Amino acid sequence: MTLAATSATSAPSAANLVQSVDWAAIAPPTIAAVVGLLVLVADLFVPKGRKQLLGWGAIAGLVAAILTLLPLRKGDRNTFCLTTDADACSYTADHFTLVIQFLVLGGALLTALLSLHDTKERLPAGEFWFLLLSSAAGAALLPASRDLATLVVALEVASLPAFALVGLKRGDRMSGEAALKFFLSSVTATAVMLLGVSFVYATTGTLHLTEIAQNLDDVPARLENLAKAGVALTLVGFAFKTAAVPFHFWVPDTYVGAPLPIAAYLSVVGKAVGFTGLILVTVIAFPTYADVWGPALAVLAALTMTVGNVAALRQVPTRAWSAVRLLAWSSVAQAGYLLVPIAAAAYSGDDQIGATVAYALMYAVVNLGAFAVAALVARAHPLNRISDYRGLYATRPAAALVMGFFLLCLAGLPPGIIGLFAKVTVFSAAVDAGLGWLAVVMGVNVVIALYYYLQWTAVLFRAPGGAPAKQPVPALAPAPVGAPITVAIGVTAAAGVVLSGYPELVLRFATDTLF
Repeated sequence: MTLAATSATSAPSAANLVQSVDWAAIAPPTIAAVVGLLVLVADLFVPKGRKQLLGWGAIAGLVAAILTLLPLRKGDRNTFCLTTDADACSYTADHFTLVIQFLVLGGALLTALLSLHDTKERLPAGEFWFLLLSSAAGAALLPASRDLATLVVALEVASLPAFALVGLKRGDRMSGEAALKFFLSSVTATAVMLLGVSFVYATTGTLHLTEIAQNLDDVPARLENLAKAGVALTLVGFAFKTAAVPFHFWVPDTYVGAPLPIAAYLSVVGKAVGFTGLILVTVIAFPTYADVWGPALAVLAALTMTVGNVAALRQVPTRAWSAVRLLAWSSVAQAGYLLVPIAAAAYSGDDQIGATVAYALMYAVVNLGAFAVAALVARAHPLNRISDYRGLYATRPAAALVMGFFLLCLAGLPPGIIGLFAKVTVFSAAVDAGLGWLAVVMGVNVVIALYYYLQWTAVLFRAPGGAPAKQPVPALAPAPVGAPITVAIGVTAAAGVVLSGYPELVLRFATDTLF
C-alpha cells in the first residue's frame, strides 16, 4: 500500500517535468546545425571534383534557416521553460532574437558565397562548411538564450569552430599563429567569464536571466561584493568577443592570418555574438547593478573607439596586408561606437538598445561589402595592400565605386547616408543619457576616422602607377569574377543604397526589437 501510494504520488510530479518542444521556435539554429552534420558526412562520399556541391548545400541550409524566421515574426514564442515558472524560459524567440538571428545567418550566408572560390582551390571543403555552419548555429542560438548556461554554451559553440576556421589554411604559418593567439586569448576570457557566472549563481541561486534580475534586488549585504564581482567578470567574455579594449589585441593578426571571408565573418557575426550577449546580461539580468557596468562600458567605449581609430590611422599603404589591417582596426573602432548605446542604457533605460541594433545592421551590410571587394582584389594582389587598390577604377569601375560607397558609409559621409544616420543615432543615445563627455569623444573619433577612410577612397580613383590622369591608362586584364562573389557584392551594395535612401527603416525596425 505504501509503495503504491508513493508511486501514485510521484507520477504526477514526473509528468510535470515533461514539456513539449516548440520546434518551430528553435528551427533556425537547429537547421544550421543539422545541415552542418549532413555536409560533414556527405564529404566522405562526394568525389573530389564535385566538392563544390557541399558549398551549395551549406548555402541552401543557411537560406532555409533564414526562411524559418518568417513564421516567427510575431515574436511571441518561447520554449524550455521552468515547470514552476512559465515566464522563466531558456529559449525565447522575441523580436530582438529574430533580428539578431537574421543578422548572423545573413552574415554567414554572405561569408559562404565569398568562400566558394577558396574551398574550390585552397581550403578543405567538408571541414570548412561544417565549421562555418556549426559556428552559425551557435551564433543563432545565443540571442534566444535566456539563461547563463545556455548563453555560455552558445558562445562557445559559435567560437570553437571559429578558431579552427582561422587556422584552416594548411601550411600557412601566419594562419596557425593567428588561430593559436585567438584560441588562447578567448579561452582565458571564457575562464574569467565562467568564474563570474559562478559568482552570480552563488549569490542568486538561479541561472535564468529574469530570475537573476529579481534576486539581485535582494542580495544579502555580506554577498553584495561577490555579486558585483560576478557581474564584472561575466562581462569580460562578451567584451572579448566585441574586441573592446583591452581585449582587442588578437584582432589584427587574426584577421590577417585567417582566410579573408572568415575575417569578414568574425568582423560581423563574431561582433554580433558579443554585443548580443552584453545586451542580454546587462539589460535583462543585471539592471540592479547598472552603476557597476554602465560606467565601465562607457570607459570601454571611449578607449575602444580611440585605440581603433588611432591604430588605423597609422597603417602604411605599402605594407603587406595593410588593407586587411586597416579594416581590422576599423572594426575595433566601430565596436566602440556600438558600445555607446549599451552604456547609455544604464542611465536612461533599455530604450537606447535600438540604437546599437540599428548600428549593427548598418555595419554588417557595409563591412561585409568592403571585405567582399577586398576578397576580389586579393585574387590579383594576394598581399592586399592599400596601394594595390590604386587605379581600381581603371580596371574594375563597378568594384571601385562600390568600395568607395562602403568606405563613405563607414565614415558617415554622403552618399553613405545610412552610416551618417547610424552615427547620429548613437550620438543621440549618449546625449540623451547625459553622457556628454562620451559624445565629445565620439565626435573627435569620427573626425579622425574621416582621414583614413577618405585616403583609401581617393586611392581607388587615382591613375595606376602614378601616371598622369590625363594620359590613357592601359587596362590590365582582370581575373574573372565568379557569380557568388558578384552576388555578395551586389546584395550588400543594393542593401546599402536602399538603406541610405530610407534610413528611418533601420531605426524603426531596430526599435521594434526591444524585449
